[in-house]
This record gives sequence, C-alpha cells and structure tokens, in this order.
Amino acid sequence: GDYGCTFTYSAQGGTNEQWQMNVGLSEDNGLFSCSIWRPQGKSYLFFTQFKAEVKGAKIEHAMAYSQAAVGAQSDIPLKQEEFEITDTTVSHREGKFRFELSKLMIVAKTPRDEL
Repeated sequence: GDYGCTFTYSAQGGTNEQWQMNVGLSEDNGLFSCSIWRPQGKSYLFFTQFKAEVKGAKIEHAMAYSQAAVGAQSDIPLKQEEFEITDTTVSHREGKFRFELSKLMIVAKTPRDEL
C-alpha cells in the first residue's frame, strides 16, 4: 500500500543464512512495523554496513540487535553509539558499529488525515 520498508546492507562471510522480513500495519492503520531478523539467532555475517528505510511513515521507535532471541537466549541489543535513527532510516554508525547484526525492529507512525 502506502507504506514500505527497504533493507540494504553489505556483508562478508556466512553461508546459506536464512533471514526473514515482516511488515505489518496496526488495526487502526496508525502504526507501521518492519522487522528483519535471523530466526536461528546469531548471524555469522560480518556486516560492514546496513540501512533500513521506511516509506510513508515516521520512525517512532527502532532497535538493532547483535543477537536475536532463540531458545533460552535473549535478544542482545547493539550499543546506542553503534547505530543511528532518523525520521525514516536506521543505519550503522561509521567507525562505531562492531559488524554484528542479527535483528532490526522498527515501529513507525503513519500520517494521520485530520478531519
């Protein structure tokens, strides 16, 4: 529809890693969500850069993780200085990002038509 999510990256290593991407819209169409993750937990890719971009909505909350939850393991968030969030993008921070990414979650607010 009016909303979209694009994930661009460059990485080295890793063989046959399965990744998933989910996009969703809340029942009242007020929130748009986008998640990219590796269901098996930790990714062994060496990410040199990444960027997720939403279209048609403004990012309200976003979080990036070096390890995704699997079994008894919990999500392990990246340190705040490793990535940056703008109104429409979440991306690595040059020189601070430690090359590990296994999960990215974005919740964005859709524009409201004022009556």
